[in-house]
This record gives sequence, structure tokens and C-alpha cells, in this order.
Amino acid sequence: MNDVLKQIGEIGIIPVIKIEDATKAVPLAEALMRGGLPAAEVTFRTAAAADAIKNIADALPDMLVGAGTVLTTEQVDKAIEAGAKFIVSPGFNPKIVKYCIEKGVPVCPGCATCGEMEQAMELGLDVVKFFPAEAIGGLNVIKSVSAPYANLKFMPTGGINEENILSYLKNPKILACGGSFMVKDALIKEGKFDEIEKLTRNAVALMHGFEIVHVGINSDNIEEATKTADLLCKLFMLDPDVRSKATFAGTKFEVMHYQFRGTHGHIAIGCNFPDRARKYFERMGIEFDESTATYDEKGNLKFAYMKDEIGGFAFHIIKK
Repeated sequence: MNDVLKQIGEIGIIPVIKIEDATKAVPLAEALMRGGLPAAEVTFRTAAAADAIKNIADALPDMLVGAGTVLTTEQVDKAIEAGAKFIVSPGFNPKIVKYCIEKGVPVCPGCATCGEMEQAMELGLDVVKFFPAEAIGGLNVIKSVSAPYANLKFMPTGGINEENILSYLKNPKILACGGSFMVKDALIKEGKFDEIEKLTRNAVALMHGFEIVHVGINSDNIEEATKTADLLCKLFMLDPDVRSKATFAGTKFEVMHYQFRGTHGHIAIGCNFPDRARKYFERMGIEFDESTATYDEKGNLKFAYMKDEIGGFAFHIIKK
């Protein structure tokens, strides 16, 4: 898969923007980045699209900006010249797809039927836009076609919102979701970038689903660990679970039988998508200890420790 498409998958949610004033493009993109989404699809539904893409690309090189609603080869040229890293079209147009391939820019054409999907695959594509997602059957359709098209991934757009986005993202056939619910036209026009940042942050939090799975407590020996675990069980009416390296008090306390990671212990953070979570943290400067990472049979991350402590605690992420 193309590196840009991999980045889209790592980010998970691609805001779809219709912007009429290119001067608002950079503050809008900055709000998205502060909210945790360093990506945007700027649609060519307004005359300001190319200038908006250029403003974002010039000012924010870490922002993955692409062009959407691309209907002509002239728009492809304008998008690439402006700095777009990827092209998205609402339907499957072989001419546009071939032109993008010739230009070396990743393209995600909209595909609503099996015939369109097969044509896209024939041209070498392994990711397509699924549009308009909810109107044409949503996730149920994607599940139905996933068996014969095992190597095809989808980016559903259209009707994606806070209520259904997580169900889409949890399906392994979904590369990412496109949505405009955090970048509503009225908010952009009124310059309410703080509200856009808040909505974006909420969407990212929903996607990751971060929660404390358990707290690890270090001990000098098994006798000390047993005493600590017994007290926790008594205080909080929990059952002990003795294992080889630790004794659990219920599921939220892991009392180690020795001095383990972290000055004071460790904290396990559960998340929906460990690979995306790791990339999210890495964008904020957090490094991970790859020697601690474990993966499932498909190569998806399941578990990994951060390199540095936070407040005297080691932290690791784990798939919920």
C-alpha cells in the first residue's frame, strides 16, 4: 500500500472540508491538528479549494492534506500544484484514476458497486472510497463484498457521524473514515475554530477509546505483594488472582512479585486500535520500546510500553 494511504489508515479519521474563504484554511487546519487529526480532504466544491490546499501545505508541512470531489484532470493538476498529497473523487472515473496514476499521486475513487470496485482493482488500486456510505447500505454492504474482494480496503464517506464511526473503524476492511461532522460549514464560516478543535478531540477520543485497564504496583518480594493484594481485595471487595509474576486484586490492580517497570509501578491503557494509538502518541513526541511490543497473527500491534516514565509510572498500551 502507498505510504500516504498508510498514513491515512494510521490517522483513522479524515475530515472532509468545504471551505469558501482560503484565509481560514490554516487556522482550521491548526484546530484539527490540536484536536489530534493532522489530515484533511479539501473538496473542490468551491473556488477557494486550490488556494486553501496551498495555504495549508505551505504553512503546515506535517499536515496530510488532500483534494476531494476531484472531477477533471485539470482539477488533479491544480490539486497537485497546490500541494495535495492525495486525490479523492466521488465516483469511479477511469480517466481520472489513470491520470492520477500517471502523475504518481494516490487516488481513492468513489465506488458504490462491485463492478466499480473490480475496475478499480484492475487498475491496481487497493483502497477505494465508499460513497455515499450510509445511503447505499453502509457497513452491511462492505461486509457483504469483503469476502470476494479480500485485498480491497475502504474509506467510507457520507453519513459518517459520532454515532456510527466506531462501528465502521472496528471493521478490518476499513482503512479510515471520511467525515464532516467536526468541520461543519457554519463553524468554518463563523471562524469557531475552538469548537472545531473540541469536536475533533471528541472524535479522536471516541476512536481511541482510552481507559485505564489496570494499575501495576511494584513489590520487593512475593510476601509483600500478597499482603498488598490481600488488603486491596479486602478494601474493595475483590477476588485475588495469583499468577506467576503478579497477584491481581480483581482486574484493576496488578501487584507485582518484584520490582518491575516504573519507579512506582505501571499503568495499562486500553485502546481500540493500538497501532493508531502508537502513531497518535508518537506525533506528540512519545517514544515506544519496540522490544516490548507484541503483535497478532496479522501483524497488528497488541501491546507496547512507552520508553519514558510519566510521574514515576511506566505506561503501556494494550488492545481492549
